[in-house]
Amino acid sequence: MARHFTVLGAGTVGVCTALQLLRDGHRVTLIDRAAPASGCSYGNAGIIQVGGLVPLANPGILRQVPKMLLDPEGPLLIRWQYLPRLMPYLLRFIASARPERVAHAANALGTILDRAIEAYRPLIQQAGAWDMVRETGELYLYKTDAAYAAAASAHALRRAHGVKMEEIPVGELSQLEPCLAPIYRHALLFNDCISVRDPAVFTRRLADAFQAAGGTWIQDEITDLDSNGSGQRHLIGATGRHALDELVIATGAYSKPWARKLGSYVPLDTERGYHLMLADPGVETQRPLIFGDQKFGAVSMLGGLRIAGTAELAKLDMAPNYARAHRLLGLAKEALPDLRTDKVTPWMGHRPSTPDSLPVICRAPGRDKTYFAFGHGHLGLTMGGITGRLIADLAAGRTPPIDMAPFDIARFS
Repeated sequence: MARHFTVLGAGTVGVCTALQLLRDGHRVTLIDRAAPASGCSYGNAGIIQVGGLVPLANPGILRQVPKMLLDPEGPLLIRWQYLPRLMPYLLRFIASARPERVAHAANALGTILDRAIEAYRPLIQQAGAWDMVRETGELYLYKTDAAYAAAASAHALRRAHGVKMEEIPVGELSQLEPCLAPIYRHALLFNDCISVRDPAVFTRRLADAFQAAGGTWIQDEITDLDSNGSGQRHLIGATGRHALDELVIATGAYSKPWARKLGSYVPLDTERGYHLMLADPGVETQRPLIFGDQKFGAVSMLGGLRIAGTAELAKLDMAPNYARAHRLLGLAKEALPDLRTDKVTPWMGHRPSTPDSLPVICRAPGRDKTYFAFGHGHLGLTMGGITGRLIADLAAGRTPPIDMAPFDIARFS
C-alpha cells in the first residue's frame, strides 16, 4: 500500500532516498532550503569510493592530533576556538581509535560499500545518467617510501575486506596518466572504484528523474516540526506548513538538532572540506588521483580540474578560511607540472562526521514513521544509493541485506 514520505534534505543521500522510496511505489516529497546538491554534495571529488572502509579514527591518526592543533598547513586542522565545544566529539573519536573498534567499523563499512555501486545502477539507469559515470578506477600515488609505508596498514585492511588493488610499475604511469610528473615511487590502482564527472550535476540528474517519475519537490527553509492533538505532524517552513505522514531526516551536517528534537543524541560534527576548481587547467586526468604524501586529490570534471583534500574541524557558522584551499595549488603544480592556475575558484562545504566514521541509518528510536539517514562523512556520494535502498527496506518491513545495528543512532546513547 502506497504511503506518503517526506525526505528533508536534498543532498545526494536525500535525493537517492527519495528516488528509492518512489521506486517502491510511495508518494514522496523532497524538501530543502536550496536546490538539490547545493551543499556538501556539490563539492566532493566525485568518487564512488568502495575502498573507503578505513575509519578516520585509527591508532595512526591519534599520533597526529597534536600536529592538527599546531600546524595550519596540515591536511586536517582543528580550530583552537572550537576545541572546548569539540571535546565530546574528540573523546568519542579517541575511543573509536581502539583496534577492536576500528575492526568493527571497517567490517560494518565493508558490508555497505560492497553494495554501493550495485545500488546506484537502477537509479543511474532511470536518470539516463550513464554518460556521467567513469569506470576507470582510482589511482593512489606516493613520492616516498615513507609515505607508502605509512599507508600500508590501511591498504592491508582494505585487502583483508576484499578491496582489489593493483600495484602499477612506475614506468607505466606515463601511459595511464600522461599529465603526471615523473616523481612517484609507488602507485596503486583501485580498479573497482567508479567516479562521476561532476557530483552536483549527477545528483541533480537523479533529482530530475525523481520529479519526472512523479515525486514532489519543494524549496523551503524548514525551521521546526510540530504535531497537533490528533497526532497530525507538520514541518514548519518559511513559506508555510507542510503536512507529514512519514519523515526521513537526511540533512547532513545539520542533522544533530533534528535528532535532538526527535529525542535522540548524536555526536555529529562538521568536517569542513575545501576544494579549488581550475576552469582552464591545461591538463586532464583519466581518473581520480590521490596523492598519499600530502593527502589531497585531483580529478578532471565537467567544469575543469578539481583539487580537494584539505579539511578542518570548526563551527558550522564560522567563516571559510580559503587559504586552506589555496595551499593546494603548489602541491598540485608539483604533481601536474603543466597545470595552469590562473582561473581558480575556492569552495568550502560541511561534511557530516561521526566519531566512529559510521553513518546513522535507522528508524528514529521511539518515534513512529520517522527515519534517520545522515552522518556519512567523506562517503555521502559513495553511500547515497545504498542508504536510500536501506531506508526503503526499513520502511517496507523488508529484511535489509546487511546487519543494521552498527548504523543505529542508539549506539551513542
